[in-house]
Amino acid sequence: MPKIVEINIKEDISYLKLLRNRDKNYRKKTRLQSLILTKEKKFKKRSDLAQYLGIGRSSLDRWTKVYEESGLEAMLSIESGGLRRSSQLKPIHDKLKKKLEDSHNPLLGYWDAVLWVEKSFGLKVEYNTLRTYMIRNFKTKLKSPRKSHYKKDEQALTVFKKTTTPT
Repeated sequence: MPKIVEINIKEDISYLKLLRNRDKNYRKKTRLQSLILTKEKKFKKRSDLAQYLGIGRSSLDRWTKVYEESGLEAMLSIESGGLRRSSQLKPIHDKLKKKLEDSHNPLLGYWDAVLWVEKSFGLKVEYNTLRTYMIRNFKTKLKSPRKSHYKKDEQALTVFKKTTTPT
């Protein structure tokens, strides 16, 4: 039989509901809802409360631990994400852009780009890092040409184009 955990919630239910209704952030609303339902004692087991809220039991335990140790403000502060680390590709951004725009000697794919960066600049870059950098900054995508028949005659094609009349 699981042990019943008593959580001392200092705030009034009406105050918590007011905060929940004012807030637009879904994650904060869920945290406030967990406090409201805990204070109202709607669920006997914490796992039932977590399932009702659609979160994991460990998340609920972590939220209540932060609430007990630091208070409501700390529980409602959501610290996720952050600044993206500065990329090692910033110094070669302009040269990479020129290479992508070069129609005489193009890159044949992302693997070719990885090899080109390694050969030209001595930078060891992961495939996925370079690929996402190129997609994010230059809007690149893989393109493959249509298949052409191996017996196709280029001269016959130009003659055909000259002799056809537009209708």
